[in-house]
Amino acid sequence: MEGKKVSESRVVLAQVMNPEDANSAGNIHGGSIMKLIDTAAAVAALRHARANVVTASIDRLDFHHPVFIGDFVTLKASINFVGKTSMEVGVRVESENPLTGEIKHTASAYLTYVALDRNNRPIHLPPLILETDEDMHRNKEAQERRQMRLAERKKEK
Repeated sequence: MEGKKVSESRVVLAQVMNPEDANSAGNIHGGSIMKLIDTAAAVAALRHARANVVTASIDRLDFHHPVFIGDFVTLKASINFVGKTSMEVGVRVESENPLTGEIKHTASAYLTYVALDRNNRPIHLPPLILETDEDMHRNKEAQERRQMRLAERKKEK
């Protein structure tokens, strides 16, 4: 199976946040941001697998700054690690105040996806081709997170 470069599946998704995504104070609900994160990550995973993908886990989701009605939100998703049938996707969320241009790192998340065949069984994934030093750094960190996830799962059993 031929490998795929990180750049081949990278995704940038942008959206203006509207009142229906907010609470009465004008703050955007975390769940609205979470849905966007899952969408951006799923597109990156789908591009890599070229097959149906499902979210297996969200490893970590940290919110750093609030998002408000009218803010522009940009999500950057890329594949960090690929195993036999699963892959980790990292997503960085930034919010931009449209009036001042100030950009804030709003949230980061790591999600694991599994690619499925037509019978909803896991399939083998193409290997990941790391292109840059940043890709290699993200891959190394993702491998460490994977080891922690596997150890946690073993401990839970």
